[in-house]
Amino acid sequence: MKPILPGATLGVMGGGQLGRMFVHAAQSMGYFTVVLDPDAASPAGRVSHQHIVAEYLDAPGLGQLAETCAAITTEFENVPAPALARLAAYTTVSPAAASVAIAQDRAQEKAHFVACGVPCAPYAVIETAAQLAAVTDDLLPGIVKTARLGYDGKGQVRVATYAELAQAWLDLKGVPCVLEKMLPLAAECSVIVARGADGQAVHLPIQRNLHRDGILAVTEVYEGNMPPAQVEHAVAAAKSIANELDYVGVLCVEFFVLDDGSLVVNEIAPRPHNSGHASIDCCDVSQFELQVRTLTGLPLVQPRQHSPALMLNLLGDLWFVRSDKAATPPWADVLALPGAHLHLYGKASASRGRKMGHLTITGATVDAARATARQAAEILGIEAF
Repeated sequence: MKPILPGATLGVMGGGQLGRMFVHAAQSMGYFTVVLDPDAASPAGRVSHQHIVAEYLDAPGLGQLAETCAAITTEFENVPAPALARLAAYTTVSPAAASVAIAQDRAQEKAHFVACGVPCAPYAVIETAAQLAAVTDDLLPGIVKTARLGYDGKGQVRVATYAELAQAWLDLKGVPCVLEKMLPLAAECSVIVARGADGQAVHLPIQRNLHRDGILAVTEVYEGNMPPAQVEHAVAAAKSIANELDYVGVLCVEFFVLDDGSLVVNEIAPRPHNSGHASIDCCDVSQFELQVRTLTGLPLVQPRQHSPALMLNLLGDLWFVRSDKAATPPWADVLALPGAHLHLYGKASASRGRKMGHLTITGATVDAARATARQAAEILGIEAF
């Protein structure tokens, strides 16, 4: 692939916070940007050079995007894969529609893990009443997940018995689902891989993650956050998944760490990921610069981490800690802390559970970063960790 050099125009499907941070990275490197998103007030659209306000399958909107851009990426996995395929007929698109389609369907995703030889939780696909009836007791207790359009814990139901499983499938309107056996978890982690069209791949430092109610709450990134053998295994598995997809772009692979220290893959996200946001402040190359580089065919360099870091997700709940009416959190108090890096996403209003921003704390040592992050959490009203 001949590199697409700064001065060209890059497009992004989706106007959320990931698109916003991609736009910032692309613009800092000298590219012009275009966002396609149906929301006229989308976070990425607000900061891009151009915003095409259109639905993701809107033919005129897609035509305008393809005509304007030298290359196009996506910022969330539920952009319709057919839209990416249509754009690819006219310009460079990464990740490819086929890769995104696999990540959009848990059944296909699980089958891909099996084909890669990467362990995942025992599972069963439930698309029909016959498949429901065929579920065996060894998969219970488990978690029923809709095969499509689930994220941040949405479309998921925990079940302990077959009766609960049957009811959960009914409650989910009988849509295609995957039942995953619940496993004894010790921790969660993720690896972000950037793979170029030439097959070269680099990765960010492994991220240790804490989720609450299915939403990422805290990410810790520093040398020693996971045992070296687990790190090596996770990175190798993530690159294997990317290679088998012939993936081009930034890919996040999420893992469960079991009580016995083994790893099983949970899911993939064909885009930058919430757990990788600390890379903006603690690495010399962020996940969003890697997204620009993979999209444009620029050389990939292995990111280096220069500071231990913890990232706190900032949900809309924080605007309601002190009142039933939304009130701005005490940012001045937080920014008085050493190593505090505040990133707000430009969303017009706060609501409970909505991702409004993130706070990254960097420090000279792990202990210093963790202590400061805990101070910040206390100031903001975030549950201790």
